[in-house]
Amino acid sequence: MKSKHGANLFELAQKLGCNIEEFRDFSSNINPFGTSKKAIEKLSHNLDKVSIYPDPEYKDLKSSISNYCKCKTENILLGSGASSFINSFIKILSPKNSLVLSPAYSEYEKELLKINSNISKYFLKSENNFQINLDEFIDFINKNEINTAIICNPNNPTGTILTNTQIKQILQSTNCSLIIDETYIEFTDTDIYSCDSLCDFYDKLFVIRGTSKFFASPGIRLGYAITSNRNVIESFEKYYNILWDINIFADIMGQEMFEDVDFQKDTFDRITKQRNFIFEELSKIDFFKPYKTYGNFILVEIKDKDTKASNLYDYLLQNKIIIRDCSSFDGLNDRYFRVCILKEDDNEDLIKQIKNFINGRI
Repeated sequence: MKSKHGANLFELAQKLGCNIEEFRDFSSNINPFGTSKKAIEKLSHNLDKVSIYPDPEYKDLKSSISNYCKCKTENILLGSGASSFINSFIKILSPKNSLVLSPAYSEYEKELLKINSNISKYFLKSENNFQINLDEFIDFINKNEINTAIICNPNNPTGTILTNTQIKQILQSTNCSLIIDETYIEFTDTDIYSCDSLCDFYDKLFVIRGTSKFFASPGIRLGYAITSNRNVIESFEKYYNILWDINIFADIMGQEMFEDVDFQKDTFDRITKQRNFIFEELSKIDFFKPYKTYGNFILVEIKDKDTKASNLYDYLLQNKIIIRDCSSFDGLNDRYFRVCILKEDDNEDLIKQIKNFINGRI
């Protein structure tokens, strides 16, 4: 599967002869309400800092993250986006036997193949609503002598999630290291589901976070990870931590975003409301089966065996609406698609156009 973060709007605009601003992109899971206004304001007042180097220790930024995640400052690593940690942690841990909770983001497998790891996949199944059987999962890890398991939590594209209590149970019941990709964790209740504070107590736990999705700031390329494993921290700082890797504007914005509680609450409430709207509307249509999700996206199965996700994709594209055809995900077929959450008017139009598509096929 090719690695793509949503649609290539430039390519599609050229193909359809339109401007990229005309598209409603339901394939890219970025908070549609924009980033923190306080962060933007603070940045605008500090543009002259372009002429100076950032603090090489990033003390203020790490302090903000520490307060935000309720973890120790010394257990925080910074990087240029969450992807940098997927790459570096896999290389450092270099597991002989690895496991990927699937279907999943393709980069995990891609990086594991680079180190010739023996990759196992634990597939979430539609007949179980893509929910994980924890006892079975633990047994799978132990029987296959898995050294490192990678879990996206909530999982993309299924929306599946594990509580931090369940993650703790896996840690206590296996010898396996866990890399937890929490890219979408802020779209749900972090007190119940995030493992950030658990990292202070389990040195075989590695949590990866970013600012692209919830904080709607992919352009600043700010990612961070949390672990108490001193060997991994030292290896990362020795081989992957580049001096001033985080630019000063990402430093400035990051500090403000992690402290902007009003922005965080507003985003959570608005996304939750719109996610519920789309899920409920799709649930009313017998043509589809949407799956319960904890991310800012919804995986949907087309029940009609004569209709493919690509048919719906092509129809909506003519209306400048883009969804994610999920047929390329390992473990899914050509009748699955994913939609992310946009603003109210866009979401209402999505449902309207989907109904028009169905009416045209009946």
